[in-house]
Amino acid sequence: MQYNPGWNNASVNLLHVRAVGPGDTLHYVWSSIGAPAVLLVATESGSSALRINWTQLLSPSPAGAIWIDPPSSVVYAAAVVFTKVFEYSEAKPPEELFYPTYDLSDFSWDSVNRTLNHMALTAEFTGIPATDPGGSFSNGSLAFRVTAYEASGRDGPLPSLLHTANSSKVEFVLAGVVPRGNASRFMLEVATVEETGVAQKLRSARSIDDEYTPTIFEMLSLVAQSQNDSSALSFLQWKATAYGSRAPRREDSIQCWSRSLQAANWTLPVSSVVRAYFGEDVGSAYTVSAINISFGGEDGKVYQEKRYLSWSALLGFGQPPRDTFSPLVISIMAVALGTPMVMLLVGSLVVLFAQRKRYSEYEPIN
Repeated sequence: MQYNPGWNNASVNLLHVRAVGPGDTLHYVWSSIGAPAVLLVATESGSSALRINWTQLLSPSPAGAIWIDPPSSVVYAAAVVFTKVFEYSEAKPPEELFYPTYDLSDFSWDSVNRTLNHMALTAEFTGIPATDPGGSFSNGSLAFRVTAYEASGRDGPLPSLLHTANSSKVEFVLAGVVPRGNASRFMLEVATVEETGVAQKLRSARSIDDEYTPTIFEMLSLVAQSQNDSSALSFLQWKATAYGSRAPRREDSIQCWSRSLQAANWTLPVSSVVRAYFGEDVGSAYTVSAINISFGGEDGKVYQEKRYLSWSALLGFGQPPRDTFSPLVISIMAVALGTPMVMLLVGSLVVLFAQRKRYSEYEPIN
């Protein structure tokens, strides 16, 4: 992990996470310059490096300020941008009353360097609105917690996402923010930027196995697919739940659902790192999509009571990880399904033996 590489001023935040393989390198570039965003760049070189022209990046025209050296090594590049947070309530179902939007490009962000942990590979982008006339953030904050991984495994805290060494986790957190309504719900807008010839697809997978995330049976994935061969290039994956506690338990689950994926060239997010890498014409030269992810139980009471919300998602390259049954669950299923079969087989043998014994008592007729 590198914080503001080549720049000594902590007034802005840029975090570079690099995963190096024998013949390739994966780059994650997180930043809160403008709307919070992450660049995902895959190269076919084990020595590719991130280059930044800081003077240009912080100027009104940042196009070209970020690049990968050598440029010819780049095989795939994309971006995920967290653009807005909406607060709304249902006045009379199905009507929705929306309060003024929280535009994340207008937030003021703390220095990530204070939370950077090189051992745990974690960092936190924490911000509040630059102007907060209603005082909703007077004792609260919004944060994006970033985690990188050195090996495959599964997170301990709920929702216990399965991850690989090539993926990273982002956790969206609202803590202490005063809702503006008695039954407020929140919704996060997530935008993606893809090269021409790549399309985003929203996938939903349901399973009967809730071993790792109790009572949650749905996994959603936003997958970038090549239109030529339908191969997966990158993904954003999450369970259909959020939580209302810093130490989440099953009873802290908050309902989470996703609205349809939309073309979003008309609402292109303001993010300096996206424009710095893809150029000023990113809205017309690339494919921009957006999805809204909503959080809140019935009547929005969960957040109202706890004033805490966290939602976790995994992002990375290639196919998203797939949950499978653990050996324990397989053993239980084998016992549950096998025991009736054994009993049926034993019962059949007993009946057959009893019938043969009964018939053997009669003398054959000559």
